[in-house]
Amino acid sequence: MAELASNAVLHGRVPGRDFRLGLKLHPDGTLRIEVTDARGDRIPRIPGPIADDAESGRGLLIVAAYADRWGVDEAPANCKTVWAELAPDRVDQ
Repeated sequence: MAELASNAVLHGRVPGRDFRLGLKLHPDGTLRIEVTDARGDRIPRIPGPIADDAESGRGLLIVAAYADRWGVDEAPANCKTVWAELAPDRVDQ
């Protein structure tokens, strides 16, 4: 899920602040990937139609295609956490 980290660098960066990557393996085997950045005011959404020749705009479409669930949570200090979860049958792929 490098797309989440890439989006944090491109869209969530504030000078002097980085992003945080977290991985959690739940008891049921679900893997949760979390990326927290400093731009809580920029909530990601899946875009509308994208032109075939567009060079960007597909990141969250990729995340949605591979993840079983994804979403955005508020984080302290005006930050946000974008997360994706992969079920156990997908973690091995």
